[in-house]
Amino acid sequence: MTEAREIERVVLMALDEDAPWGDLTGETLIPEVATATAELVAREPGVFSGARVVEAAFRLVDPRIAVEVPTADGGRFAAGDVLARVQGPARGILRAERVALNLVQRMSGVATLTARYVDAVAGTRARIVDTRKTTPGLRSLERQAVRDGGGRNHRRSLSDAIMAKDNHLAVLTASGADLATALREARDRMPHTAHLEVEVDRVDQIEPVLAGGADTIMLDNFTLDELREGVALIDGRAIVEASGGVNLDTVAAIAATGVDVISVGALTHSARALDLGLDVVIETPADGAPGAAPRERT
Repeated sequence: MTEAREIERVVLMALDEDAPWGDLTGETLIPEVATATAELVAREPGVFSGARVVEAAFRLVDPRIAVEVPTADGGRFAAGDVLARVQGPARGILRAERVALNLVQRMSGVATLTARYVDAVAGTRARIVDTRKTTPGLRSLERQAVRDGGGRNHRRSLSDAIMAKDNHLAVLTASGADLATALREARDRMPHTAHLEVEVDRVDQIEPVLAGGADTIMLDNFTLDELREGVALIDGRAIVEASGGVNLDTVAAIAATGVDVISVGALTHSARALDLGLDVVIETPADGAPGAAPRERT
């Protein structure tokens, strides 16, 4: 679960971006005493992610706003379901709504897409994992959304593991280094708790990488036959990851080759924001004047 301080950092940044000097419309048009209730309503089915983000957006604008989120992260919902309710000062609700919606629509979109991939490989050994192809500044939230959709997380950052990709290997090759020797020397220098992953794009690279002591071997853009050959060659001596050419039409066949992990950049770089809306009803103000009619806000 994403830490509260990280959620607060992201939400505060978004609120400051959206209303750097306050909400001119709300503060000019909406009476200070006006209160409102609002419901976060699904316009389409999906998988929910972002309960604490919704809570934080309204709480950080005005702590008097009460937020109820009956839908748990990872829960599936249908069109028309009420995912959250808020009640309190109308100005605060109207100021926070767009930030809350932007973030929860994004997270729920990632979770929903991830769940489709996870469902597609059900019954195989393959785990669906994300990549570092995330929205700058939103990595923590998007990684949580992947987990809420039933997926797993790859390394969070460049600081978390050694992952030698094609460009690293190209530099090593150009310098005349022997791949297996270079990897063994890297293992000698890396912390004992770290993980070594190496990307290969040809079957003949697998043995030198195994000799170098790789913990995971990524088979990049392999055909299905090549994937099966790679799995057989590695034979349990390392974790086998498939990457490249992965989409909802191909992922089941890739999983059936026996790979352990399938990394999917599309989970975060191509997920569509889910269609959710905030339906607001302005309540009767304290002076007894009639409240506004219900209206839909998206």
